[in-house]
Amino acid sequence: VRLVESGGKFAQVGGSLTLSCAASGDTLDDYAIAWFRQAPGKGREGVSCLSTSGLEYADSVKGRFTLAVNDAWNIMTLQMNDLKADDTAVYYCAAVPEGDYNDCLEEDYIDYWGQGTQVKVSS
Repeated sequence: VRLVESGGKFAQVGGSLTLSCAASGDTLDDYAIAWFRQAPGKGREGVSCLSTSGLEYADSVKGRFTLAVNDAWNIMTLQMNDLKADDTAVYYCAAVPEGDYNDCLEEDYIDYWGQGTQVKVSS
């Protein structure tokens, strides 16, 4: 499956952004799907994951970010509200076939990555 993100841009603290990830070559209904991010000088961090086990969020984004997928299972989104400066990062959508991972928020288990989209949050 090929993943392509869009929607990254500049935003102000307290603002909102929606990132999208379009899948081609396959639909996402047989995958665990996730969003990761990598802030400057830091490692890649799992932000949210949707799998047969449910919907998970990193503590740092709970209550502010929402992962969703469309009915056709070919577009996933990340709605980001109440943005903070610490949310500045390159955001990646990701997928791994169901059953091929232990933790879908751990990058080592991910098989497919998008190219990344930059989000910069400033005051």
